Amino acid sequence: MAEPIDPNKAVDFLLSNAGKFAKAKSERVHLEEYRKSKKALLMAECPEKAANAREQYAYSHPEYIALLDGYKAAVEVEEQLRWAQIAAQLRVEIWRSQEASNRAQDRVMR
Repeated sequence: MAEPIDPNKAVDFLLSNAGKFAKAKSERVHLEEYRKSKKALLMAECPEKAANAREQYAYSHPEYIALLDGYKAAVEVEEQLRWAQIAAQLRVEIWRSQEASNRAQDRVMR
């Protein structure tokens, strides 16, 4: 038999991880926006005059690639926390359904 669901534990998890999720999301959004600035800075330092050459320089620059690696890590942290929160919310919903079923069964037994 499955372990009983404690909705309070699930809600406590949501509350205790809200700050971590907010931080992860803010880091991801910051990196998304900074990526644009970094591209512009790298394009500006490129000695080429053609826009497509400057863009190619920026996209292939090690600093831009490192930024993308950071963005990847930030998205992974955010998604892991988001799915953990979804799982906790589902636990509360499952508990709610179980309790409703138990009440219905109690009414039938009376």
